[in-house]
Amino acid sequence: MTQAVLTSILAFIVAIGVLIAVHEYGHFWVARRLGFKVLRFSIGFGRPLLRRTGPAPDHTEYVLAAIPLGGYVKMLDEREGPVSPQDRARSFQSRPPLARIAVLLAGPGFNFVFAVAAFWVLFMNGVPGLKPVIGDVMVGSIAERAGLARDETVIAVGDQPVATREGAVLGILDVLVDEGDVPVTLRGADGRERSVLLAVPPERRLELTEPGALMAGLGFSFWYPRLPVIVGQLVEGGAAAAAGLQPGDEIYAVDGQRVEDFTGFVELVRSRPGETLRFELLRNGSDLAVDVAVRAEVEDGQTIGRIGMSAGGSVSFPESMRTEERYGPLAALQPAVAETWSKTILTVKFLWRMVTGDVSTKNISGPINIAQYAGLSALGGLTYFLGFMALISISLGVLNLLPIPILDGGQVVYQLAEMIKGSPLSEDLQLAGQKVGIAFLVALMGFAFYNDIARLIG
Repeated sequence: MTQAVLTSILAFIVAIGVLIAVHEYGHFWVARRLGFKVLRFSIGFGRPLLRRTGPAPDHTEYVLAAIPLGGYVKMLDEREGPVSPQDRARSFQSRPPLARIAVLLAGPGFNFVFAVAAFWVLFMNGVPGLKPVIGDVMVGSIAERAGLARDETVIAVGDQPVATREGAVLGILDVLVDEGDVPVTLRGADGRERSVLLAVPPERRLELTEPGALMAGLGFSFWYPRLPVIVGQLVEGGAAAAAGLQPGDEIYAVDGQRVEDFTGFVELVRSRPGETLRFELLRNGSDLAVDVAVRAEVEDGQTIGRIGMSAGGSVSFPESMRTEERYGPLAALQPAVAETWSKTILTVKFLWRMVTGDVSTKNISGPINIAQYAGLSALGGLTYFLGFMALISISLGVLNLLPIPILDGGQVVYQLAEMIKGSPLSEDLQLAGQKVGIAFLVALMGFAFYNDIARLIG
């Protein structure tokens, strides 16, 4: 097992374990304070790994179980067995419907509170970002037709100001889903501002909501420092090694054509399979010319050129391209709440747009994809991992509020129906609802796994 895979698994277990514990503790904490008798507090499903019994009079059982994909708080309930007369007033069904609703809402509520707390810590520590400066614009693209130009900065999308690349991308996606065409305000290097319109054809809008498709579909990228064409590691027996290239060589021309960026250099080599190219380079301050016989290899059904060489240079963003949001302890609370609210609204909107067919269902992720993101964020450091957990916590909160019988939102609907009807819904009706809810979640999880596997093999 590679280190990256192990990191993803451990990060996934930590993130999901913490967020499930937060969710279930919300149910538990409110239930205890509203007079419900809690029989078991479990993190995970399946065989118990750790078990502890709490003090009298409730003797609540605390369990850590083997499958870390959920959890539950089991309360005393007359529907599941006989209840002693002295405990009847503390059973779930005997408590007032509003108290039951409070307990059910507490789980998702604690997920949102966790997100606020996480964003609060992040804003106090400083949230780094990169300014949304336009880089390359593809010829004939939506971006070129709109008039986007290199080195301009996106300062607003629609009527919302943006300060970072993440904010610009989310803003564009939000307006695209709602309206189709996206108004963008730009500021040039000379300080002048102007407005353009990214006119997206209706038949392409759904396609652009697929994961990773937005920027390429619009036809522009954000500015990125050019990676110099410096020879790094060489594949033993590869074309570059056979030609005599050495680590540290700086290639500045290929067949007389100037090359300044490693990405462009790779594209040039890939387009010339089977040809011999003359590399002009600097080695220890001296100019050299080396002939490299590019080898032809088949990749995804296409013949490409390859020389067996990795990049040896490195890049960094200048301070002028960086931005950071940082606040004091009190001032950080307002942006933390605002960030949680905006991400919650965006999540709800996108879920609804998936139902209406305006957003691609390929955005639904399962455990595999979440684990990959967990691993990547963990490798990025505590700031990125905490931000990842805040977003997943919001998603868990929203998911559990959906009016599906097996979820908290569905149970809230049952309680509201009882308040209107004046008596509980029949057990047969509730059981039928549970079956529908389980079937829905199984289908949703199956679809999420399908998306995960499709990403892996695609």
